[in-house]
Amino acid sequence: MVPWTAGRAVRALAPLLAACGLALVAQGAWIPAKAALAQALLARAFDRSLAEGGPVRPWPWADTVPVARLALPSLGETYLVLAGASGQALAFGPGQVEGTPDAGEPGTAIYAAHRDTQFRNLGRLRPGDPVEVRRRDGTTIRFRVTGSRIARWDQSGLDPDAPGRRLVLATCWPLDALVPGPERLLVEAVADAPRD
Repeated sequence: MVPWTAGRAVRALAPLLAACGLALVAQGAWIPAKAALAQALLARAFDRSLAEGGPVRPWPWADTVPVARLALPSLGETYLVLAGASGQALAFGPGQVEGTPDAGEPGTAIYAAHRDTQFRNLGRLRPGDPVEVRRRDGTTIRFRVTGSRIARWDQSGLDPDAPGRRLVLATCWPLDALVPGPERLLVEAVADAPRD
């Protein structure tokens, strides 16, 4: 019988460790890949919603529908926003927080997304940057970023019934963290005055 040595143990464990490493890499790549694929399916459903005048599910078993197309021109990014901000919805794209008005209506609309997918660059938005929202009724509203702040998730002070026509983009803070935390980055914007 050949004696069990440290070198032999390492050689025996190497394939197992390599397989575990590959599994972790695949799991880490799955979330962004799923979010990107979902955005393509959501875009198709949103375009059908515009054409047909009613909500269209992006896939047969979806429990949400796209409600708006969000454009961040200064970042070169566009995303489809889903009805609701549950964990399931946020796995596919930004979600409109329940109980908030449609973007451009009186009050504060709130869109939330994960910091490691759609809203990973949210911290790069600056005061004056444009934000455009095209709702599923075909209306396009233009907003301007007024500022950003960090707040605890339960102490944001956001009021969906506040005066004015506002939009808040929210994600977890800090943007590069690997574990959940209680703070949120809130990027606040106000609707441009309509042009006559």
